[in-house]
Amino acid sequence: MLLAVVASGYLVRVLPLSLPLPLVQIGLGAVIAGVFGWGHVLDPHLFFLLFLPPLLFLDGWRIPKQGLLRDKGTIIELALGLVLFTVVGAGLLIHWLIPSMPIAVAFALAAILSPTDPVAVSAIAKRAPIPKRLMHILEGESLLNDASGLVCFRFAVAAVMTGAFSIGNAALTFLWVAFAGLAIGAGVTWAIATAQRWLWHRFGEEPGAALLVNLLTPFAAYLLAEQAGASGILAAVAAGITMSYVELTGRVSGSMRVQRTAVWDTVQFAFNGIIFVLLGEQLPGIVQRAIDFMNTEGSHEPWWLLVYVAAINLILVVLRLLWVWLSMRWSLLKARLRGQSRPVTPWRIVLATSIAGVRGAVTLAGVLTLPLLLPDGSAFPARDLVIFLAAAVILCSLVGASLLLPVVLKGLALPADDHGRHEEELARRRSSRAALAAVEQARQQMVAGQSTAGVQLVNDAAARVSLLYQRNLARGQDTDMDPEQIRRMEQGYRQLRQAGLNAEREELFRLARRGQVSDELSRKLIRNLDLLETRQRD
Repeated sequence: MLLAVVASGYLVRVLPLSLPLPLVQIGLGAVIAGVFGWGHVLDPHLFFLLFLPPLLFLDGWRIPKQGLLRDKGTIIELALGLVLFTVVGAGLLIHWLIPSMPIAVAFALAAILSPTDPVAVSAIAKRAPIPKRLMHILEGESLLNDASGLVCFRFAVAAVMTGAFSIGNAALTFLWVAFAGLAIGAGVTWAIATAQRWLWHRFGEEPGAALLVNLLTPFAAYLLAEQAGASGILAAVAAGITMSYVELTGRVSGSMRVQRTAVWDTVQFAFNGIIFVLLGEQLPGIVQRAIDFMNTEGSHEPWWLLVYVAAINLILVVLRLLWVWLSMRWSLLKARLRGQSRPVTPWRIVLATSIAGVRGAVTLAGVLTLPLLLPDGSAFPARDLVIFLAAAVILCSLVGASLLLPVVLKGLALPADDHGRHEEELARRRSSRAALAAVEQARQQMVAGQSTAGVQLVNDAAARVSLLYQRNLARGQDTDMDPEQIRRMEQGYRQLRQAGLNAEREELFRLARRGQVSDELSRKLIRNLDLLETRQRD
């Protein structure tokens, strides 16, 4: 399976068509299972435990918090309001489209189709020029709507099993599931970080153990939340968001941050790939069981499955488009009542928001948890059909977003991100001034009691260190220099600096090969150069 994940990373670059990586991985999984018969049976509960916590934790960790807080109203509307709107609207329309499917089962299908997938959204974003703010909204929505969708799915399945449903009980359960999950996730991360700081203070920092604890944090949050009857998914997300604030304390060394980033990047690539390969491996069996269902119990021919898939995808896009449009109109009305002026959102952004509702692993894993039998021993109604429709919607949403988003957003004139550029310049100037002050203070302490030669050495070293920070301060202060010239100068500096780093590394490798320096020393010096290169790229 991991070999398929590695192969997909190269295939996506070799193929003449520009396909998103998840589609390539799904195709590989389908070939593995359908052609070679080497597929794995997906255990949904194990899937939720192994793959979702670390990925959701990482997404919560890395999502821009300012964007999340700035657009919290829009995100909550999409993560909660749109989910409920989709469950009711799509559930009724699916039951009308497929009368043989009981209404409670139709609601269950609509509920599991309502959450978008953060992994799939991120994968699509790499191939489509999605505006940053829109991307932040989509990421925030996909992180939070899993809980609401799964809760609705759980109650719909319970209604099928028992024939009873209570709105009040569902509302109270949702509140507990959501808020308890968020609290447990945040509490776990805070407690682990506090314990780690105490251990580091008493016994020193151990990078290997710290990395392992960091990897295990999302699993701890997920398991504790599930044990308490709360949402493990939201707990993992909250743990990641809390981790980002813990990191701002700056108590972790730079080398550990570099190692941690490398480890998490590897985990993200591997787990993302495994998810979609597993999805692809389930497809041949899912399709065959759906065809058998239509032949034995369905009221139409098997080719009607394609009609159902197309109609359900259209229903989901139209409902999402209607909700986004109504939400936008409501925001404009509120601004007008307050006497505020707000620019009208371009219709292409509204359409892109509707198309970008990509379904993924949560939908497939959730629908596979459908029970096989009812309490009376009879088969769960239309189970195979529901699983097929969910898997087909995942594929269609991925393909549709991959093909349509670049077309919809092509040539869209967006305002320049001046705020982001000003923020970067402010950060560089303030940090450079702080560094120069610290260098000068350290220099004064070091020259105290030194000989003339020693003072000169310290001054030379301080001058060399100060050059980097002075360059950051000088950048952009020359009012006579065009911004494009400043950008080209910076680009030239980076290219020249990169050439120098490459030459240094090559020489160190050559010296190590000839035995003129030890392996230990060469690794140490090359690591320093790698850290400099990483900083240069950032």
